[in-house]
Amino acid sequence: MNKELATDADAAVRQMRFGKLPERIRREDMTAEVEAKPGGAGDTYTPENSWKFYSCVALDLGL
Repeated sequence: MNKELATDADAAVRQMRFGKLPERIRREDMTAEVEAKPGGAGDTYTPENSWKFYSCVALDLGL
């Protein structure tokens, strides 16, 4: 009998703590629209700096 009371008390505590799911988050609240700037950084190709972005084993070894 004592075990039943403890189980009921534990169940009541669990129900109070976990019994209700959190509120749903709408998809509109999870995303943000940002307008892109024309000519933003990183969208232009410069041959002088292209060596910074590509790796070559022969160049790494100094061959």
